[in-house]
Amino acid sequence: MKNIIFLWLALFCSYSLLAQPPKGLSWSKDGNSYYESGEKGIVRVQLPSVQSTVIADKSKLTPAGQTAALAVRNFFFSADENRLLIYTNSQKVWRYDTRGDYWVLDLKSNKLKQVGKQRPVSSLMYAKFSPDGNKVAYVSQHNLFVEDINSGVVKQLTTDGTDKMINGTFDWAYEEEFGCRDGFRWSPDGKSIAYWQIDARKIGTFLLIDNTDSIYSFTKPVEYPKVGSDPSACKIGVVDITTGKTNWMKVPGDPVQHYIPRMEWAHNSSEIILQQLNRKQNDSKIFLVNAKTGSASEIYHESDKAWIDIKSRWHDDDPSGWEWLQNGQSFLWVSEKDGWRQLYVVSKDGRSERLLTKGDYDIIDISAIDEGSGYVYFTASPQNATQQYLYRITLDGSESFQLVTPAEQSGTHSYEISPNGKIAQHSFTSVSAQPVVNWVSLPGHVPTVANNRMPVRNTSGVEFFKLTTEEGVIMDGWIIKPYNFDSTKKYPVVFYVYGEPAAQTVVDKYGEAGTFLYAGDMRRDGYIQVSLDNRGTPAPKGAAWRKSIYRSIGIINIRDQALAAKQIRNWPFVDSTRLAVWGWSGGGSSTLNLLFQYPGLYQTGIAIAPVANQLTYDNIYQERYMGLPQENKQDFIKGSPVTYAKNLTGKLLLVHGTGDDNVHYQNSEMLINELVKANKVFQLMSYPNRTHNINEGLGTFRHLGSTFTEFLKRNCPPGGR
Repeated sequence: MKNIIFLWLALFCSYSLLAQPPKGLSWSKDGNSYYESGEKGIVRVQLPSVQSTVIADKSKLTPAGQTAALAVRNFFFSADENRLLIYTNSQKVWRYDTRGDYWVLDLKSNKLKQVGKQRPVSSLMYAKFSPDGNKVAYVSQHNLFVEDINSGVVKQLTTDGTDKMINGTFDWAYEEEFGCRDGFRWSPDGKSIAYWQIDARKIGTFLLIDNTDSIYSFTKPVEYPKVGSDPSACKIGVVDITTGKTNWMKVPGDPVQHYIPRMEWAHNSSEIILQQLNRKQNDSKIFLVNAKTGSASEIYHESDKAWIDIKSRWHDDDPSGWEWLQNGQSFLWVSEKDGWRQLYVVSKDGRSERLLTKGDYDIIDISAIDEGSGYVYFTASPQNATQQYLYRITLDGSESFQLVTPAEQSGTHSYEISPNGKIAQHSFTSVSAQPVVNWVSLPGHVPTVANNRMPVRNTSGVEFFKLTTEEGVIMDGWIIKPYNFDSTKKYPVVFYVYGEPAAQTVVDKYGEAGTFLYAGDMRRDGYIQVSLDNRGTPAPKGAAWRKSIYRSIGIINIRDQALAAKQIRNWPFVDSTRLAVWGWSGGGSSTLNLLFQYPGLYQTGIAIAPVANQLTYDNIYQERYMGLPQENKQDFIKGSPVTYAKNLTGKLLLVHGTGDDNVHYQNSEMLINELVKANKVFQLMSYPNRTHNINEGLGTFRHLGSTFTEFLKRNCPPGGR
């Protein structure tokens, strides 16, 4: 439901078509170079010269007795950088290809050896070196193993793993909604491993029906906790790799009615630090846990009237890691408790905290901590919620924040900053500038190499605007007018909507404004294209903006969008009889609600993979933003398109993949029943066995685009009149 698509390649939030590994640059320990995989093998790129040195050529990556080198999906160094762990032969687990085979390459002896070769092919997950580099731990079929590299001896650390008893990784819901995938951590001394155990045995199984891959249909089971149903039980264990004995941490509270989305070693080998959220996700506690006794002490507590986001919200969908300072005596923490997403320094015992980012602005994400120089780098955009810039602030709070990005480069900037904080890979884009990547020194933001490219400016036709609704809500929007626009004529408008807490549609990035499904040139054909961000979207406008949608998905966001459309239809160059709206996933839900709750406002709608009934979606997402249906079920009903289906007056195209494990096809079937009951004529396009992305199978995406375009042209004809 939180899926949003900007380009035909799609930025699917946590549903990204891009595989998870690798993520970011593989920096050297000193931060003066990085490593990458390419045609020559694995190379080290020295900075700032950008000179490449091959450290593992194809011959070194070719197993004995084979003629082809391993296809490197990702790689990881041991702490001393003398060994490489090669990830290959990867396979998807729901969204990302997180299981596969692993090999160890000794860079001194050039010996290449497979680890976990006794396990099923492509079954290893999240393999990682021990701190001393002599062992590798991994998950296979929901059990933890550790393997001695030198002797080849394998020890199984857990034995109770099944399809629904999950050790060292996570179930569907934790992965989808918290970004939790890698579920175990080596202790700094390498003597034990802390890991999650998820007990999904009581989670309901949703059956996806496959009617096309066999003469007889068969089902594909997915453990899927619907809203209102109990989550999987979760607990943390610490296993001694010598004895294989697990000691379970005694975290207070019901393990079923709480979540643990974050857990790490507390900068030592004797304590665990973890974050616990209650079922509603509006109460957060941080515990320090003794790894030997399991006793837990609460050190930090925070509550919210709506919900509390976890780290994946401001750290690229990755909740792992803990931002320690002062050699583990304090840590960096992010909170919205003062109305803005701000940075705090909290002591390890939780007794003191210091606000760093004082002011009415949100941090967007944490880019780097340069403790040696006394700064933390973060992105923010205090003046324009569609953009993003790099700032830094002192860790002692002695100075106000400083803009690092050149002020004249308006747009969206992102950074991969080296461990030493001296150099960064800088990416820049805007609606009128194609993405460009270069290297800069920090904090001066001075280009460091001669081949740095300058942004290429293009005429994209995208214009930003602000619209104030009759209720005083100020919304950011973009508009793309046709070529040879004639203000004396009236044009059709195609609105692109999302509208939920997972993503913005109005951002200053190249190629992210437009209608990517359209098979043709909308500007040449004579359409106006528009998108607006309503209240509840995750723009850096403060917590009040983002959390105003609490218990009101399908209501407040729909009203904002409709009131904006009512203003736009009165613009002199807009044909109010040719208004279309479309969206995908949560945007599909918004499309349906706009058509049904405001009949006559839009004449045409295209809803792709929508949640038609909020009571069918998963518990973590839905309960975070809507509460518990046991307490406020009417809110779910009021926000669901099925409630208003009888009001349809325009033309509707409903699109869904029958193999959607995320937003189940069940939603469209429920909606179809309501439309049929009310004798409402509509068009349906089902894609057999396609997932939420509707991109599997030859010709699928092209066919979707053709269907979208034909329906739009037929029911909302293009061109000025």
